[in-house]
Amino acid sequence: MKRNLSALCTDFYELTMMQGYFFIAPNAQAVFELFFRHQPFGGGYAVFAGITPFLEELENFCFHESDIEFLQRQGTFRKNFTDFLTGFHFRGDIYCAAEGTLIFPNEPLVRVEGTLLEVQIIESLLLNYINFQSLIATKTARVVNVAGGLPVLEFGLRRAHGANGALSASRAAYVGGASATSNTLAGKIFGIPVSGTMAHSWVMSFDSELEAFRSYAAQYPEAPVLLVDTYDTLRSGIPNAIKVFRELKNQKPTRMAIRIDSGDLEYLSKAARNMLDDAGLHEVKIFVSSDMDEWIIEHLRNSGCPIDAWGVGTRMVTGWGEPAFPGVYKIVARWENGTWEPCIKLSNQPEKVTNPGRKNILRVYGDDGQMKADLLYLEDEKEELFDLVSARKPLRFNHPISDFASFVMEDYRFTEMLLVPFMLNGKPVERLPSLTDARIRCADQMRALDVTYRRLLNPHVYKVSLSDRLAQTKRSLIEQYRQLAVKP
Repeated sequence: MKRNLSALCTDFYELTMMQGYFFIAPNAQAVFELFFRHQPFGGGYAVFAGITPFLEELENFCFHESDIEFLQRQGTFRKNFTDFLTGFHFRGDIYCAAEGTLIFPNEPLVRVEGTLLEVQIIESLLLNYINFQSLIATKTARVVNVAGGLPVLEFGLRRAHGANGALSASRAAYVGGASATSNTLAGKIFGIPVSGTMAHSWVMSFDSELEAFRSYAAQYPEAPVLLVDTYDTLRSGIPNAIKVFRELKNQKPTRMAIRIDSGDLEYLSKAARNMLDDAGLHEVKIFVSSDMDEWIIEHLRNSGCPIDAWGVGTRMVTGWGEPAFPGVYKIVARWENGTWEPCIKLSNQPEKVTNPGRKNILRVYGDDGQMKADLLYLEDEKEELFDLVSARKPLRFNHPISDFASFVMEDYRFTEMLLVPFMLNGKPVERLPSLTDARIRCADQMRALDVTYRRLLNPHVYKVSLSDRLAQTKRSLIEQYRQLAVKP
């Protein structure tokens, strides 16, 4: 889907910095990386999402005539700079992981290379796309993971943060594994299967619940799903649904189901199953909704509830429990004297010290096909590292913070380089992965991640380590800047 969003969709300080670079160092080159510092929801993994729509947007990223007029009225920007913006387009390079990849803290997920002007101005837009969609894709993956292979339907349109937020949430939820969406526009735009039946207002619009059910089944005899909790689930809703389903059986519908949207779902689902079975309606499915999330679904499944599908809305599309994905965008290298010189950000908090240089990620898989660890390495050591991998030589993994903690991995089956070029000179290098591609990749990666990392409570911490050369570069830069800091 082509877009043409104004380049003013950025923080104001991006423009003030951009103007400064324009007058001070218009041709300076830099490398920025997007990464995040901690797992959302206290989990053991996250899902990378949002990069494809961002790249589609970036192709058309420009300042319209009205944008230039607005900037000129601010009294901050000089005419030479606003004239430059009139013809501005992103012409840099972007390397990133494929959408749907499982990701971990402090890994470079997107690497952006180009002039300081252009790599700076796209920061806000990039973070906006990646942070929100990765948050929702991650939340959905957690829900789908505990749903035990049963369908998870995304019902969050009316609780999402605006119409655009709802579309982005539906898209990200599909990447994370949702089976369908209630958002019809998302179905049209993204090709996501759509799903929905009736609301309580349908039942309340008729003189009786039984009449409401019969009328609905007459309209949709192939697959009626009846909402049974409008008045009294066990004494009214389910008995009336049983009457209608018995009347329909001779028409051989492809699916019959009830939906319970309130009350004690454990008690009601078990009681409903018994009532349906006693009536000989073993084929009738039970769907539930009502403020579902991964914790509630896990409890209901562990309690043996006979539930066949889950409708999840508010707590999925809002990223319930984690208001924002913690992605950041930092400079890691500058072009000086014909080479890329690594940059580092220091902090009194060790976890906020950045990993310097142009980097990539080597994901290592064991003989069982499971993900074992990720190794961050500098791009200029790629050939040396891949010689080791080709010969199945041992690989050293250095702790990203502690200078003395490391381990050597000797047994591994195959590796995967995660960051690949998606855009060169401002143009996509090939067809961008589809939404289906991203969804399949997420599912494949979840299967390749051991259950100890996927559990909700106290998940195992996945190892993200530094290569020998990257670890040494980081130590050298830290020491260099500390010495500068103490000089009078």
